[in-house]
Parts: sequence; C-alpha cells; structure tokens
Amino acid sequence: MESFYIPTLIVALAEIGDKTQLLALLLAARYRRPLPIIWGIVVATLVNHAAAGAIGNWVSSLVSPAVLSWVLAASFAAVALWTLVPDKLEEEEASRGRRFGPFVATLIAFFLAEMGDKTQVATVMLAAQYPDFILVIIGTTLGMLIANVPVVLAGNFAADRMPLTLIRRIAAVGFAGLALYAVYQALSLSGMLPV
Repeated sequence: MESFYIPTLIVALAEIGDKTQLLALLLAARYRRPLPIIWGIVVATLVNHAAAGAIGNWVSSLVSPAVLSWVLAASFAAVALWTLVPDKLEEEEASRGRRFGPFVATLIAFFLAEMGDKTQVATVMLAAQYPDFILVIIGTTLGMLIANVPVVLAGNFAADRMPLTLIRRIAAVGFAGLALYAVYQALSLSGMLPV
C-alpha cells in the first residue's frame, strides 16, 4: 500500500498553490458548476498521470536499481527545490477551452497545464520507485483531487485562507525525504553501506 499512500500524500502537498490549483479556482469562478469541473480534473489527471507513470515504469526497467536510485535521489531533490517556488497561472493556460462547457474546458486546460508540471514529474519518479503502477496512478490522481476539489467547492474562500508557504515547505521536506531515502537505497545497492 506504500505505492498508494506516499504518492497520494506527496502529490496532495505538492499541488497546494500549484498553477493547476489556481486553474481550478478560475474554472470554478467562471462556470460555477463544480461537478463537471471535478470530473474534468479526474479524467485529465488519470490520462496525464497514466502516461507519466508508464514512462517512469519503463525507465525503471532500463537501468540498474542502483543507477535508478541515484537518478531518483537527484530528481526528488530537484523537485523539493522546485516545490518551494510559487506557481503562477499563465493567461494562455487560463483561456484554453473557454468556448467549451466546464467539463471539456477543464479536461483540456488541466491536461495541458499538467504537462511538465512538478506533479507530472513526481508521478514519473514515483512510478519508477514503487512497484505497483496502478496504485501509484490512483494515488497521484487522488492527491490531485484532495488538493483541487476543495478549491472548486469553496472557491476563493479556501484558496485565500491556506498557508501556502508552509504547505510548500512541507511538500519540499517530503520530496527531500524521498531523495534521502533514494540515496540510502543507492548506497546500499552499490555496496557502499555495511550490511
């Protein structure tokens, strides 16, 4: 179940204050129809994270476990630092899908906004690290929903009241912890730690 719980927690924390959360807020304010927006988030995230997870799973099959652990350690450390930088919603991303209804607008906007986003990168790394691909994808998708559904439902009230700096720091600590664990695994697999 570690393949489910850790991705859920990491992505939920990393998503707080992310541009897709700002996008959810914008879509909620524009359409005022939460259910189609939530379903758009679910479908876009499942498709995006399934592709990201497949890449992570594939990469993990190409390299030795020790090399993979070193790559994961560096990647998790980079995402920990990236998490500390506040995201801004770009106007182009906000306007995508404007002429469609809330479901299609959310589906298109969320899918495109997640491309290259830290939660997509985290999904690649988590799928490479944890053995159960399906549980990782379900976990990362649930993490996105934990962070975004309250924003859709509560609108500005929730977004304005959250201590974003503190939450970004907690997410960064989580990624740093995963980086340290990956370093430990790499050292163990390389025979550099006494058994």
